Amino acid sequence: MATSPSLHPEDEESLCEPVHEQPPANLRRYASNSTSQVAIIGSNICPIESLDYEIMENDFFKQDWRTRGRAHIVRYVILKWTLCLLIGILAGAVGFFNNLAIENLAGFKFLRISNLMLANKYLMAFGVFASSNFVLIIFSVIITSYIAPAAAGSGIPEVRAYLNGVDAPDIFSPSTLLVKIVGCIAAVSSSLHVGKAGPMVHVGACIAALFDNERLHKYRLTGKWLKYLNNDRDRRDLVTCGASAGVAAAFRSPLGGVLFALESLSSWWRSSLLWRAFFTTAVVAIVLRELIDVCIRGKCGLFGKGGLIMFDVTSTTIVYHLVDLPLVILLGVIGGILGSLYNFLMEKVLKIYKDINEKGIGCRLVLAGAISLITSCLLFALPWFASCQPCPDSTKEGCQRIGRTGNFKNFQCPSNYYNDLASLFFSTNDDSIRNLYSSGSHELFDQYSIIISFLVSYFLGIVSYGVVSPAGLFVPIILTGAIYGRCVGMLMGSRSSLDHGLYAVLGSASFLGGTMRMTVSVCVIILELTNNLLLLPLVMLVLLISKTVADSFSGNIYDLILQLKGIPYLKGHTEPYMRQLTVSGVAMGPLRIFNGVEKVSNIVHVLKTTGHHGFPVIDEPPFSSTPVLFGLVLRSHLIVLLKKRDFLPTCRLTSAGITKAYSSDDFAKKSSGKGDRIEDIELSEEEMEMFIDLHPFTNTSPFTVVETMSLAKALILFREVGLRHLLVVPKISSRSPVVGILTRHDFMPEHIFGLHPLLMKGRWKKLKFEGSPFVRYFRGLLLGSANNSISSEF
Repeated sequence: MATSPSLHPEDEESLCEPVHEQPPANLRRYASNSTSQVAIIGSNICPIESLDYEIMENDFFKQDWRTRGRAHIVRYVILKWTLCLLIGILAGAVGFFNNLAIENLAGFKFLRISNLMLANKYLMAFGVFASSNFVLIIFSVIITSYIAPAAAGSGIPEVRAYLNGVDAPDIFSPSTLLVKIVGCIAAVSSSLHVGKAGPMVHVGACIAALFDNERLHKYRLTGKWLKYLNNDRDRRDLVTCGASAGVAAAFRSPLGGVLFALESLSSWWRSSLLWRAFFTTAVVAIVLRELIDVCIRGKCGLFGKGGLIMFDVTSTTIVYHLVDLPLVILLGVIGGILGSLYNFLMEKVLKIYKDINEKGIGCRLVLAGAISLITSCLLFALPWFASCQPCPDSTKEGCQRIGRTGNFKNFQCPSNYYNDLASLFFSTNDDSIRNLYSSGSHELFDQYSIIISFLVSYFLGIVSYGVVSPAGLFVPIILTGAIYGRCVGMLMGSRSSLDHGLYAVLGSASFLGGTMRMTVSVCVIILELTNNLLLLPLVMLVLLISKTVADSFSGNIYDLILQLKGIPYLKGHTEPYMRQLTVSGVAMGPLRIFNGVEKVSNIVHVLKTTGHHGFPVIDEPPFSSTPVLFGLVLRSHLIVLLKKRDFLPTCRLTSAGITKAYSSDDFAKKSSGKGDRIEDIELSEEEMEMFIDLHPFTNTSPFTVVETMSLAKALILFREVGLRHLLVVPKISSRSPVVGILTRHDFMPEHIFGLHPLLMKGRWKKLKFEGSPFVRYFRGLLLGSANNSISSEF
């Protein structure tokens, strides 16, 4: 073993001895990079590590592939498509079950409260409402905190991080899947302003991860067909298909699911993965269609038809003129501003919740209980200030009666009258959105009721998300946007010919664009939800405008959450300051290097004293005429070699057939960081003095960059290829063959600015909109100062 810069040995024995470190010129520069080694996964702080997407092209890999024939390839392809089929079936079934469970659990709660209200037992009705909400959310927090903390939140940031190359313990475990399903049902049924769509993305990813080779082997499901799923590349593809299926199951939107994964989740994409994801979401749509037919026959309980928020309620013909476009543009502009303010306030609230949740389970329960009581008080008290309105002839079937519930709630009103504010508060999110999207309903909601419901929905959406419980953001944002759109439509009055239901749809689109900053996938999801292709031009226009406006103020909500969690997520663009740096300016030391034939004690010492997962292998005389970079060897492979104990008594090359003593299962990557540890291997003193030939197990073609390459260019290579290690080689051949290793942690801002603090002064300078007085005014109004803004894309 050697450390860079290396020394030339004078004899063969010294070749296998460690080379002493030279004193570094800058102690900070040569300190180990300890930034972003842990992150908040769900609700707990966990160690994280990168995934190995790169193919290790060593002698063993080549030998293993030479032994595989055409039958192996056919089995591999069939297996991937079969698993996509199973993922689609399971995701569709779970999505249907979630929707049905929430509809019935919340429906029985609302029915009980409505019957008490009709019997004039108002205090008892409030007690039942508040206590049931309190019990449901406390139950969700308890099972999340004690059984699967990784299930907290929507799970979308964790899925994005995994598909970006970040792994964490238990992120897709069976216990996380179970708690995600049960906890989400309880949380959404508790009238908390959270949704079930985000958790379904995580649920779909967990279902896909169930088919990991390691987990199948644990449950004694083994076979030749299943042994191929033993690497991070195949797991990544399965998780991508599972996440797509989750979106499709949540919204009954197969195309939207594929596009959501492509636009927002996945960092790497290719045509073959597109086909499999599309097939998976198509299976989900078919499964949902069959299960909904069962509900139509009246076999799914008292409430709902299992429609999974299919808002097929807009008018069949959408009429708009050129004179309406300025109002639509204004809707998008205001939606972008409100969305960026929503993100800013939520970031502040989540920072407070983060400190509270870290204090223990007691503080988590107090926080959840307080938010539940505040929510119950607001939802029950405010409808008393709304006036009663007669049920229109077209909606008498939807008005409430004793022993049943409808879309329009009586609350304190007499028979055949309804309370419009209670109709929004005492319904599931799906029913509320359906009412807001309905066409020809200009007179159903009072203007003041809509304004009050918007303020309440906006406030509760911000304060509800940080609870340690499976809960999403997507549906509450759709609901808040729909109320905002209705409000704008009412304010326009006769000045616009657009239907108020259409305003609600466009309001949802603008609010989604302002918070999540997605365009194509959100556009398709909305079109599939409303089942109306005529909305396409207006939805596209609103999304583009709201996203453009919001981008000038802050980042999207999921990027902000990833940053708060401390997850080292590599963005798809480079920051301007990266152009000013070279890779040699951020690569940290000391660099641990192994010789091609290395002493066992040296390997054990390095593995025990460092947390590195990749080590350069250098060949020196007599194995090469000059010091040369032979390749890169992984920690996991070194542990396998130590466990096998195929040691050499002297420092020499091993026989050519050594790779035949190993199988692909020996080097299969363990999932979720559950690999073997060096501390579990016990070696005798005699074995510690022996040697290992690393040549057959070293990746001979690692990705390398010259030390003068800009950091921006290296980041593009690192992210697009999906690397875990990027070797830095010298520009001058007379130096050591390798001068550093880049990992994703070296691209993180906290690491870069720790080494180069002067860059902070110019870090957040805008490249566009900087000189606009309009933008400067609203940025100062919303964010307080320019220091809180996030840089635009470069």
